Amino acid sequence: MVSLRRRKGPQLQNEGQQAVPTRQEQANNANYDPYTLPDFDTDFIRDEDLRAFAEALTAPTAPPVTALNDWRPIYQRIRKARRKRTPGRSKDETREGWVYAVLYWPLLLIVMGWIVLLFIAYNLTRLYIYGYEHLRIWHGKRETLKRRLRQANSYEEWAQAAQALDEYLGNEEWKRSAPYSYYNYQTVRKVNDQLAMLLQKTDQGGAMEELKTLLESCIKNNFVGVESPRLYSETYIGTKDLVQQFVERVEQGLNAILGSKLVSRDDKAAFFKHLELNYGRTALCLSGGATFAYYHFGVIRALLNAKDLPRIVTGTSGGALVAALVATRTDGELEQLLVPALAHRIRACHEGLSQWIRRWWRTGARFDSLDWAKQCSWFCRGSLTFREAYELTGRVLNVSCVPSDPHSPVLLNNHITSPDCVIWSAVLASAAVPGILNPIVLMRKTKEGKLVPYSFGNKWKDGSLRTDIPLKSLNIHFNVNFSIVSQVNPHINLFFFAPRGSPGRPVSHRKGRGWRGGFLGSSLETSIKLDLQKNLKILRHLELLPRPLGQDWSQIWLQRFSGTITIWPKTVLGDFWNILNDPSPQQEIGRQASVLWHDDELSEPDEEGATTEEEECDDVVVVDHQNSATK
Repeated sequence: MVSLRRRKGPQLQNEGQQAVPTRQEQANNANYDPYTLPDFDTDFIRDEDLRAFAEALTAPTAPPVTALNDWRPIYQRIRKARRKRTPGRSKDETREGWVYAVLYWPLLLIVMGWIVLLFIAYNLTRLYIYGYEHLRIWHGKRETLKRRLRQANSYEEWAQAAQALDEYLGNEEWKRSAPYSYYNYQTVRKVNDQLAMLLQKTDQGGAMEELKTLLESCIKNNFVGVESPRLYSETYIGTKDLVQQFVERVEQGLNAILGSKLVSRDDKAAFFKHLELNYGRTALCLSGGATFAYYHFGVIRALLNAKDLPRIVTGTSGGALVAALVATRTDGELEQLLVPALAHRIRACHEGLSQWIRRWWRTGARFDSLDWAKQCSWFCRGSLTFREAYELTGRVLNVSCVPSDPHSPVLLNNHITSPDCVIWSAVLASAAVPGILNPIVLMRKTKEGKLVPYSFGNKWKDGSLRTDIPLKSLNIHFNVNFSIVSQVNPHINLFFFAPRGSPGRPVSHRKGRGWRGGFLGSSLETSIKLDLQKNLKILRHLELLPRPLGQDWSQIWLQRFSGTITIWPKTVLGDFWNILNDPSPQQEIGRQASVLWHDDELSEPDEEGATTEEEECDDVVVVDHQNSATK
C-alpha cells in the first residue's frame, strides 16, 4: 500500500492535485504556522495600563522641600543651571589631591593600553589552543565521533554519540573502577551496601526508621565528594558506576518512604521538608545577551521534554523575557509555544533605521518604551503581577533590575520581594541598557486593578550591568544551592575555558590527565585571563574608569557569570550581525532552539569571576541533570 501511494504521488501532482502531506510534514508545517500558537492574536495589555505607564515615565521628579528667607525677593529670577545629559561623578565620589589629578590620565591610558594588548594576546592564545587540539587530537575516527556528537538534535542522539566516544577513548574502564582521589569511594560503597540491605528489609515491612536515618545522613550537598566536578569531567556521559549506583539507591529509598503505608502523611511531609532544607533547591538562570537570549528557548525545550524544568526561574535582560514566558505558562502551553512560529510574536525591532536614528538623537535611546511594553506584555500574559503568576503556574519568577543611581542596591523582583509589581515593567527595566532603552519606572497593580508607579517612581535599568546571575539572592530567598545557568552574553562566552576539562567535555588525550592545548597553552590562557581581571580591578578600585552614559561598566566583566552547571551555545557570525534584529522562524528560532546538544561546558567561578574548578558542585539527587543538561 505504501509503495502504491508513492507511485501515485507524481501522477496526482501532474493532474493539478496536491499530494496528501505525511504526519511529519504536517507537524513541521504546524511548527511554522503562527496561528497554532496559544493566544497568538490576543493582546493581553489594556489601553489604560499603557496610559498609566506613559504618565509614570513622563512624571516630573518631585523637588526637595526648601525654606526661604523672609527677605527673599518675591519675583526673583534665577537662571537654571544646565543639566548634564549623562551625569558623571558627584562631588562626594571625586577624589581630592593634586597627585590623583596629575596621574589620572597617564594611569588610565597605560592600563587601558595594556588591557588591549592582553586581550589581543588572549585571542591569539585561544587560536593556538584550537589549532593544537584539532591538528594533534581531533582527526580520524575520533573527529568523526565528535562531529556526530555535535550534530545531535536530541538527548537520545547525544547520549548514543557520547557513549560511543567514551568507548573509543577508553573511558568505560575508568567508570568501572571505583577508586578516585576526588571522592571517598570507601564510604560510598559502605552506604550502598547499607541502602541495599535496608531496601530489602523495607520490602518485607520493616527497617523504615533506619532507612530514614540513613537517607538524612547522606542526602547533603556534595556528600563525601560525589558531586566533585572532576567526577564528571573524565567522560562525555556519566560518571563512576559506584556513584551512579549510589544515586539510584538513594532514589529507591526516597520512593520507598513515599509509598510506604507505615509512615503517616504528616511524617512524610516533615521528612521531605527537612531534606529540602538540608539539601537545597535547583534554579534555572537565564542570562542577558540581546537576541542571543533566544538560545534560551532550546534549553527550556530540552528541560521541558525531560520533565526536569525547575520551578524557580530567574532572568535578566533578554533572559527575563524568556523567563517571563516560562513562568506565566503551564507545561502544556510551553510545549505548543516553543516552536519556530514563536518568532512571529517577537517584533521588538520592527521599526526602520531612520526612525531609530531620529529617536536616539531626540531621546538618547534606540527603542520606544511604550512600544516595547506592548510587545512584551504578550510574553508576560498581560499585566500579571509576580504573585499572580506564582498562583497561576506555581513557578517562581525572578527578574533583576539595577537602579539608575549607581550606588543603590540591585532589586530582585519576585512574589516575595515585590508581589504586586507588574511583570512586564520589571522585564523592560531589566532590559534597559543605556543608549538602547531609557530607564524604566516599575509599575504596581492596586487592589482595584489600576497600575501606579512602584518604588516611589524611581527608575531602573538593565540587571546585567551588575547582577546577571543573582545566585546570592536566590540562596537567601529560596535556599537555592544548585543552579543551571544558560549563559549567552557574547562578551563573556570567549572567556569560558576549563584547562583540565569540564563535565561533559573532558580532555581527550592522555586519558583525561592532560591539559587543553598542552600545558603551555593552558598556562598562557590562565595567566593572561587573570592579568586581564587584575587590571580591570585596578581601574575600578583606583576610580580611574570613566562612566559613559552615567554607568560603571566594569561590573559587566567582573561579576559572576556562571553557576553549578553553565551552558553556552555554539554561536555563528550572523548572531553578532543580528544582535538587535528580530529573528526569522526558519533561520533563527528553529536553529537556536536546537543547539543545546551541540556544545556546552561547566565551570565554577569564585566571587570575583575567576574560574576555579576545585570548587564543588551542589546537587546529588539531580545527577541526571548533570548527565542531560550539560550535554
